[in-house]
Amino acid sequence: MDPKLGRMAASLLALLLLLEGGMFSSHSPPPAPLEKVFQYIDLHQDEFVQTLKEWVAIESDSVQPVPRFRQELFRMMAVAADTLQRLGARVTSVDMGSQQLPDGQSLPIPPVILAELGNDPTKGTVCFYGHLDVQPADQGDGWLTDPYVLTEVDGKLYGRGATDNKGPVLAWINAVSAFRALEQDLPVNIKFIIEGMEEAGSVALEELVEKEKNRFFSGVDYIVISDNLWISQRKPAITYGTRGNSYFTVEVKCRDQDFHSGTFGGILHEPMADLVALLGSLVDSSGHILVPGIYDEVAPLTEEEINTYKAIHLDLEEYRNSSRVEKFLFDTKEEILMHLWRYPSLSIHGIEGAFDEPGAKTVIPGQVTGKFSIRLVPHMNVSVVEKQVTRHLEDVFSKRNSSNKMVVSMTLGLHPWIANVNDTQYLAAKRAIRTVFGTEPDMIRDGSTIPIAKMFQEIVHKSVVLIPLGAVDDGEHSQNEKINRWNYIEGTKLFAAFFLEMAQLH
Repeated sequence: MDPKLGRMAASLLALLLLLEGGMFSSHSPPPAPLEKVFQYIDLHQDEFVQTLKEWVAIESDSVQPVPRFRQELFRMMAVAADTLQRLGARVTSVDMGSQQLPDGQSLPIPPVILAELGNDPTKGTVCFYGHLDVQPADQGDGWLTDPYVLTEVDGKLYGRGATDNKGPVLAWINAVSAFRALEQDLPVNIKFIIEGMEEAGSVALEELVEKEKNRFFSGVDYIVISDNLWISQRKPAITYGTRGNSYFTVEVKCRDQDFHSGTFGGILHEPMADLVALLGSLVDSSGHILVPGIYDEVAPLTEEEINTYKAIHLDLEEYRNSSRVEKFLFDTKEEILMHLWRYPSLSIHGIEGAFDEPGAKTVIPGQVTGKFSIRLVPHMNVSVVEKQVTRHLEDVFSKRNSSNKMVVSMTLGLHPWIANVNDTQYLAAKRAIRTVFGTEPDMIRDGSTIPIAKMFQEIVHKSVVLIPLGAVDDGEHSQNEKINRWNYIEGTKLFAAFFLEMAQLH
């Protein structure tokens, strides 16, 4: 071959490799024990995608309390249990009883899978949590493809549950299967806890974890969750904290029936006017919460924490455009991240009982209920926040001298979670990301609430790490949810590398 052509071919190959790896430059080959594992994963990626397609095809919707979907959930859990058994795991499907619904009907709760692979006392034991239920999806709601038929377009795998959470669960299973197929010894003991009711609040799961604390979880050293996303499209991340959530309703009532505004307008304390004033007293136009004392327990900002935000890769312009938002409340990356992760936020969600149909209806609602929530951060306390919010609304309402009745209720109270990033498995996850992606991960928090992380930390007393696989634009819970083939396959390699790193560091 002409040397010049050879150099051109080499240059073209290098460019293709660079494009395939996205924003990362080429990096050193994997350690010897992983080389064959990575090759196996690459060679069998179509099989892994096919399995994901089969799992996505099961309409395991836990949100809609319909017998057909419950049957699908039971089928999904049975398929997962069979997959784990074929890997050689010892599998227990725990009967979770039934769920009583507000309308009086009762529906069975899908079983929780507890599975174990290996019990070598010289090895560390890593427990993986995942869920196989999904949010509702209907093609008529704006999906470009059938949500229950995994469809690949330009390397993107579209389907309900692809990223939340069937893809990541399968990536972990695929990593185990690669070691098994190559007859390589698993570097760590592995346990699974997989549920089918996460999207519906993890019904009865906490009781099971409490019951199994000194049995199934007794030998567990570390817990891994992969149920959130990166903050960018191409750079991996490790999540070490989530916000909590206090959800409130505030009801203002004059009477059960509505009024005609021509007959009663001008002589009543109108419930809607009271409610709008109450909701308007909660937060100002800059996003600052106006409830007295609400910021008192927020953890102080440290220099080390500020440096963490500076190191994170976030293109604000891309983030704003992909969000389809004209302007955020803050102008810098650091301020945006801090107000998403380490400061509380208050959001007003809706009003029940108000007229919201098209057209003009001259009605005065007799009773209305406002709904809002506060995302909590360390070291805020749910019960303290409940008292502060109730006291504030009572104070605002009393100054209106209204004859209506007001009732404030906190319907959900979930604490924030934060981990020690110096724990062994955080170091192992960083090393594994360097091996697979050739870059340092973004160390991120999640502005939403993942109750299971806090629950494991408090009940099992083990280190918990969130290792997301999905890109920021995966659209979990939304129409056209997807996971990129690249994320799914490289994520499988990441978990395989993580096993090895945990073994070396344990």
